[in-house]
Amino acid sequence: MLHLIPAPVHRMLLPIAFRVRHVWRKFAKPQLTGCAVIVSDHEGSILLMRHSYGPRVWALPGGGVARGEDPAAAAQREIFEEVGIELSRLSLVTVLEDTISGAPNTTHLFAATTDQYPRADRREVLEAKFFPRHSLPEPQGTQTRVRLDVWRETLQR
Repeated sequence: MLHLIPAPVHRMLLPIAFRVRHVWRKFAKPQLTGCAVIVSDHEGSILLMRHSYGPRVWALPGGGVARGEDPAAAAQREIFEEVGIELSRLSLVTVLEDTISGAPNTTHLFAATTDQYPRADRREVLEAKFFPRHSLPEPQGTQTRVRLDVWRETLQR
């Protein structure tokens, strides 16, 4: 349905929607459920992206999990919507508890490998690229840093 709106108009409305959601979450404090995916290519590089709204940071792909939606299915849906990659297999890394805009949030963190190249949707996502693990771009969002650190810890076990 949203794809019926021209991309430039959609991009212009997303920052407004982001701010409204931020304020609403601060006051209503709804329990949020989300997903994030650490997508690697076969060389081990990590997919990061920049949104057209919110802080201008590099972030992991992911998003909200709808009521009754399986978190893995939500992660696959989000990856496809944002960067056009179809993931057939996901591995659950962990489930994290944090806050978004003052609201409690549960994030299902997944990892996956792909041989596909990302294509930013140019609406929600302006840029999406694979970066070598040893030279990830700055600035990264705080949640991105935490999620990558947790993922790295699981790799060392």
